[in-house]
Amino acid sequence: MTSSAGAGPSGNSISGLVATFTTVVGQTGCVATDPNKDADILAQVNELVAEEKELRAKLQHGEIDETEEHRRLRGLEVQLDQCWDLLRQRRALRETGQDPDQASVRPESEVEGYLN
Repeated sequence: MTSSAGAGPSGNSISGLVATFTTVVGQTGCVATDPNKDADILAQVNELVAEEKELRAKLQHGEIDETEEHRRLRGLEVQLDQCWDLLRQRRALRETGQDPDQASVRPESEVEGYLN
């Protein structure tokens, strides 16, 4: 995994983030019984990061204005926070011997409430 400083679930800059299964699942090691679901979530993270980079490039080339970029980035940040939260839930369930498939995407109001 390679990642930029400040990248991640806090809503800070996400440029340069490339997520891989082993690192995001945890420092305790990759113990997934069904890593494909985690890999699917990480693939979505990488797609959102690519979209973020595309938005920044469009702004730089004058294809969109700052208001549009900020509006769309906010949506991406929420989706990324939901993905990271889902991965953390899955890891916690797995590490406690429970079924990681019981994890679910939490609503924006709950995920974004963690920051306050």
